[in-house]
Amino acid sequence: MRSIRAALRDSATWTLERGEALSRLRARPDASVDLIYMDPPFCTGRVRRGRTRADGFDDRWQSRAAYLAFMRDHLREAHRLLKPTGSVLVHCDVRTCHHLWIELEAIFGVERAVNHVIWSYGLGGSSPRGFARKHDDILFFARGPSHWFEPPRVPSRSVRMAGASKKATDVLDIPAINNMALERTGWPSQKPLALLTMLVGACCPPGGTMLDPFCGSGTSLVAARALGRGAVGFDRSPRAIELARRRLRALDAELCKGAAVPKNGTPHDRAVTHDGAATRDGAATRDGAATRKGGVHCEREGVERALSSSGAGSGVKRALRSRKRSRAAAAVGATTVA
Repeated sequence: MRSIRAALRDSATWTLERGEALSRLRARPDASVDLIYMDPPFCTGRVRRGRTRADGFDDRWQSRAAYLAFMRDHLREAHRLLKPTGSVLVHCDVRTCHHLWIELEAIFGVERAVNHVIWSYGLGGSSPRGFARKHDDILFFARGPSHWFEPPRVPSRSVRMAGASKKATDVLDIPAINNMALERTGWPSQKPLALLTMLVGACCPPGGTMLDPFCGSGTSLVAARALGRGAVGFDRSPRAIELARRRLRALDAELCKGAAVPKNGTPHDRAVTHDGAATRDGAATRDGAATRKGGVHCEREGVERALSSSGAGSGVKRALRSRKRSRAAAAVGATTVA
């Protein structure tokens, strides 16, 4: 069984790039990514504000057709970038999920549809004129006829299976981030780390690369990094890049606690700037990109401690424990779904 230590050592890289998602996607090579998680603007027709005026983005569009044209360009690039065994997860809601499903079928093919996943949460308002809207939609499409997938496991709620786990369904019951949550950054579209840990762990192979072209505060990148996957994130907002970088550095610091330090005093996980000089804080920058690389030496407890310090709570710990059990029960290596 592949250890958490080995996974982190082999795939301990993350990259942040500030700029428009489409131009950044077009600059990357074909078939280079295992998973693309997209959490784009939801076409709400308003400016999304977070904790401060800097924490937000403009989600106003001339029309729904203009929004769909925007998304179509990004989905075409996602299709080009994915490996044959890769997949895409498009996070959206009732405003556009049906339209985006049709776009995905046109680009990826009707036969490449895997799941229409429902993320069910409890927070949010209600209306006297209809049922309370308490879910988001995550559209799951594969790049080719065989895609990598490892079914996540969740605690069973039945009396007969008390204390046991079962395979997760396409309805994920995970609480949204409340105002008192430790992981809350103030970014208006921030998703819970427990949700992204489940999605990335299920759809991106160990040692693979996850890309998020609308990374916001970086939750998907933190999940990928903690699970030993490579993480690439884009965002046009300087504030989003700042939040994501801060979270990733904090995670790196936790993962590296107890790591051996060479005689010259330089940590193992150095970042290299564009002129080849090594920096100690990992703040390498080139054309708006911040990159950190390293061989991380830590035990499983370090992973769980780091996730806990980010406010993920017991849900993420359960995800890691269930993934360990499922790997022990399965043959070593990736699971390929035909």
